[in-house]
Amino acid sequence: MKTSKVYTSLFASLILLIFSCTLELDQNKLLKAWTGPYMGTPAFDKMRVKDVKPAMLKAMQLNLQEIDAITENPEKPSFENTIEAIERSGKVLDQAFVYYGIFSSNKSSPAFREVQTELAPLFSEFQSKIIQNEKLFQRIKSVYEATKTNPLEEDQQRVVELTYQRFAMNGANLDDEKKERYAAINKELSTLYTKFSNNILHDEENYVTYLTDNQLGGLPDDFVKSAARIADGKGRAGKYAVTNTRSSMDPFLTYSTERDLRKQVWTNYYARGDNDDTYDNKEIIAQILKLRRERVGLLGHKNYAEWRLQNRMAKNPENAMALMQAVWPAAIARVAEEVADMQALSDTNGDDITIAAWDYRFYAEKVRKARYDLDSDEVKQYLQLDKLTDAMHYVAGRLFGYGFSPVPERTVSVFHEDVKVWEVIDNDSGDHIGLWYLDPYAREGKRSGAWATTYRSFSTFDGKTNVLASNNSNFVKPAPGEALLISWDDATTFFHEFGHALHFFASEVRYPTLNVGVRDYTEFQSQLLERWLSTDEVIDQFLVHKDTGSPMPDALVTKIKKAATFNQGFATTEYLASALMDMKLHLADSTGFDVGAFERKTLAALNMPKELPMRHRTPHFGHVFSGEGYATAYYGYMWADVLTADASEAFREAPGGFYDAAMSEKLVKYLFAPRNSIDPVEAYRLFRGRDATIDALMRARGFPLTP
Repeated sequence: MKTSKVYTSLFASLILLIFSCTLELDQNKLLKAWTGPYMGTPAFDKMRVKDVKPAMLKAMQLNLQEIDAITENPEKPSFENTIEAIERSGKVLDQAFVYYGIFSSNKSSPAFREVQTELAPLFSEFQSKIIQNEKLFQRIKSVYEATKTNPLEEDQQRVVELTYQRFAMNGANLDDEKKERYAAINKELSTLYTKFSNNILHDEENYVTYLTDNQLGGLPDDFVKSAARIADGKGRAGKYAVTNTRSSMDPFLTYSTERDLRKQVWTNYYARGDNDDTYDNKEIIAQILKLRRERVGLLGHKNYAEWRLQNRMAKNPENAMALMQAVWPAAIARVAEEVADMQALSDTNGDDITIAAWDYRFYAEKVRKARYDLDSDEVKQYLQLDKLTDAMHYVAGRLFGYGFSPVPERTVSVFHEDVKVWEVIDNDSGDHIGLWYLDPYAREGKRSGAWATTYRSFSTFDGKTNVLASNNSNFVKPAPGEALLISWDDATTFFHEFGHALHFFASEVRYPTLNVGVRDYTEFQSQLLERWLSTDEVIDQFLVHKDTGSPMPDALVTKIKKAATFNQGFATTEYLASALMDMKLHLADSTGFDVGAFERKTLAALNMPKELPMRHRTPHFGHVFSGEGYATAYYGYMWADVLTADASEAFREAPGGFYDAAMSEKLVKYLFAPRNSIDPVEAYRLFRGRDATIDALMRARGFPLTP
C-alpha cells in the first residue's frame, strides 16, 4: 500500500512542526535531540529539575499535535496513515520521559517530588485526551474491522489488534458521560500513586538504625565497613548505619546476634507506609481500590482483576488463583518444617526464645550451616560484583553471541558517577547492538529494589534503532578499596535483572508497540537467566575468592547445589502471600474498606505462618499501588516460573546442557527476539513443543508433586 501525496504532505508538515518546536525550546536540554556516538544518547549530565515540568508540558503538547494530524487526515483510515502514524508519534515525549524516569527512580529529591506531584494529574489528563479521542479511535476501529476480512502481515496484524485492544480496554467505547468519569478517576489515581510512592521513600530515608561498636556482634566485616561509611555520610561519624532498605535489612537480620536490634530493623522495614502518621498509606490504598473497581465497572467488569487479566497468559483471575493455591499448601507445610528445625537448634543452644519473624533469617542461616556445613558468609567471599558482571557478559556471549566492551568515561554522559556503561556488539558480525548502563549502588533519593529499563528500544520502523538498556540495583557501596561481596540471593537477582536487559537487546521487532511485554510472561525470560548462575562454567571461571583469586572449591559448590532447595518454604511463602493478597484485594468489595483489617483477616484465612511476613506488606506494596504495572499481576512471577522450571529442564536434558548450541538458538529465536510480536503461549510451544506443566516447578522447589 502506498502513502498518498496528501498524507506525505501532512507527514512532512508534522516533521517541520517538531523541528521548529525543538528549535524554539533549545534552552531546555530535556527536549533536545540526543546527539553523539551510538546513534545519540541521553544528555544525563544536563539534567535539571527546573527543566522537567516545562519539558514534559511541551512534549505532551507536541504529541497531541501529532495525534491531531492523524485525526484530521482526510483520507480513509489505513494501516499506514493511522496505525503506523501512531507508532511514529511521541518520540519527543518518550525521550523526555527517560529523564523524568531517572529523576523519579534514581535521583529523586524533595524538589523533584513537588514537580512529580504537580505533573501526575496532568499526565493522566494527557493520556485521557488520546485514549478517549473519538476521531482517533474510530480510525483505529476502522482499520481493525477491515483486517478481519483483509488481514495484514503477521506483525502488522498484531500491532493493529494490540492497539485496538489498548484503546477499548481503557474506555474508548464508552459514552461521553462515562468517558468523563473514567478520565476523572485516572486523574485522581495518578495523584494517589505518586503520594503512595513518596510516602514509602520517606520511610526508607527516615528510619535508619544507628549502631555503636558494641552492637556489631555477628556482622561480617564488609557490612560493618559499609555501614560505617554510610553513617559517616549522614553526619554520624563513629556510628554504623543500617538503612531501611532490603539490601541493608536482609544481611543484618541474617547475621546480627543482637535480637532486640533485629526486631527494630525488621519492624522499621515491614512498617513502611504503616506508621499511622502523615506518611501512612492505608487510606490511600483504600481509595485506590475503590476507584479502580468503579473504573472497571464503567466498562462492565465485575472487578479489577477480571479486567486486567483478559489479555494476559492467565486470561482470568480464576486461573491465576488456581496456580497459586496449588503451590500454597506445600509452601506453608515446608515453612512448618523449617521453623521446627530452627526452634530445635535454638533450644539446643539454650537460647530460650520462640522463633519470631525477626529470627527467621538468623536461625535459617544457622540451620543451613549445621545441615549442609554451608556458611553464607563463606559463599559471599566468592561473589564479587565485578566478577559477577563478567559472568553475566560471558553467559550473554555463549547464548546470544554478544560481546561487552566498557565505554570510556565521558564518551557518553551518566547521571551519577557510579554508573558504568558498556557497548554491546554482535560477536559474529561485529555489528553494534546498543549500550548497557549499570547503576549498582543504593543512595538517598534512589528507590529500593532492583529493576531494568530501557532508554531506547529496538525497532526497524523508520530505520533500525539501537538499544539503550539499564540495570539498577541497591547494593550497599563498599568502603574504598574493598570488593563488593553479595549474597547468593542477591547474585540471583543480579542475573534476573540482566535477563530483562538481554530481552531488550535481543528484540527483533519492526514496530515499537511489539516491544511492550505481557506481564505474566516478561518475567519468564529474566527468571530463566537466573539458572546460569549455578552452571559449572560460571562457577569455575568467575566465582573466585576475593583475596586469593582461587576458584570456589568443589566441596563448597557441592554444598551449594545440595542446599538449592533449602529455605524454599520461606522464599515461596513470603512471595505467594503477597501475590495472593494482591489478587484478593482486587476481588474484594472495596466499599468502606479497612486495609489493615483485610490484610490480617486474609492472612489468617490462608493460615499464614506467623514466623514470617509477606515479601511486600500491603502498605508498601509499590508493585501494586505506586502504579498499575503489577496490580493483580504479581502472581506473574509464579506463572513465569512454571515456564522457567520447564524450560530449565529442557536445557538440562539437552546434549550440551545449559550451553547447548541448538537450544540456545531456539531460546533466542522463540523466547527473546519476538518480544510481543507473537502470542506468548504460541512462542513457548514453538520453543518446547508443548505447553509447560507445574510439575517442573514443584521439583525445582523440592515440593511434592500435586495430585
